[in-house]
Amino acid sequence: MYKTKAYSAASAASPLARTTISRRDPTENDVQIEILFCGICHSDLHAVRNEWSEFMPTVYPIVPGHEIVGRVTKVGSAVSKFKPGDLAAVGCLVDSDGTCSECRAGLEQFCPNLTYTFGMPDKHLGGFTYGGYSESVVVDQRFALRVPSNLNLAAAAPLLCAGITTYSPMRRWKVGAGKKIGVVGLGGLGHMAVKFGRALGAHVVVFTTSASKIDDALRLGAHEAVVSRNANEMQKHAGSLDFILDAVSADHDINAYLNLLSRDGNLTMVGAPPKPLGVAAFSLIMRNRSLSGSSIGGLRETQEMLDFCGQNNITAEVDVIPIQKVNEAYERLLKSDVKYRFSIDMASLRSE
Repeated sequence: MYKTKAYSAASAASPLARTTISRRDPTENDVQIEILFCGICHSDLHAVRNEWSEFMPTVYPIVPGHEIVGRVTKVGSAVSKFKPGDLAAVGCLVDSDGTCSECRAGLEQFCPNLTYTFGMPDKHLGGFTYGGYSESVVVDQRFALRVPSNLNLAAAAPLLCAGITTYSPMRRWKVGAGKKIGVVGLGGLGHMAVKFGRALGAHVVVFTTSASKIDDALRLGAHEAVVSRNANEMQKHAGSLDFILDAVSADHDINAYLNLLSRDGNLTMVGAPPKPLGVAAFSLIMRNRSLSGSSIGGLRETQEMLDFCGQNNITAEVDVIPIQKVNEAYERLLKSDVKYRFSIDMASLRSE
């Protein structure tokens, strides 16, 4: 066991502050990673402030962060995937049982015995797992992913959550050439969906409530951008979309988007509105449409996504900050004052 610097919150009302945490020494299958960058996900904020207490109550102190990119510093004697000096990444998961039907299918995110990167029982040290707002992390080699060397590392960090969260349903619903797709909401998730949709060869239409985001949507790769409050513009796309990715976490009219789907079209939710959305059954029934949700991907698919990003030079749009500004970043995140993800430069923690 060794000590490392980190930022943690002591309660739902506490700011994140400097602390020291324990990490396990690498066992034979482990990889020790010096964290270079860690993205800030909105779920970090939810967890720190215990806003998901009904189904995932926060245990304090909490060290958030599950969009981790770094460099391998040590490997265990049985490690074959990495050597010291290699780039590596860690996403939302750091363990699963490896034997259940979900794990055997490469769907570790559904394992009944999974361990998230932060806030879950730590079978090695006791207590709970600590995330990426820290100098280093130790994980089983199965949960360390290869990072293409051509990617900007600060901008690659959000791929470990925002990237796979949008890539996975687009692959599941076979987004590609000849398909017309919609992206609802141009934020941390939506902007990645635009980039993936374009790289996969689809015709991409962004739907936003903010006219100020139209130019940015086109810059990011959308073919068209629509202000969703404009009923005439919405009507032009009625019944024409094969797939819609809905990344909005605020209350909104889901039927307005279901009615844009063609026959057999699908709308997948990746945003999580706090209140149930009212779905009109006839919006689905009359044209064989479907409504579904999607989480992250498994390890195999996450590696596929990273490789796809390397081949197509896809990264997130990031605002790089020192860790000393993390509380300010949380307040800005609440106001949607970021284009489009924060990425923490962990050199700022090592210099404290």
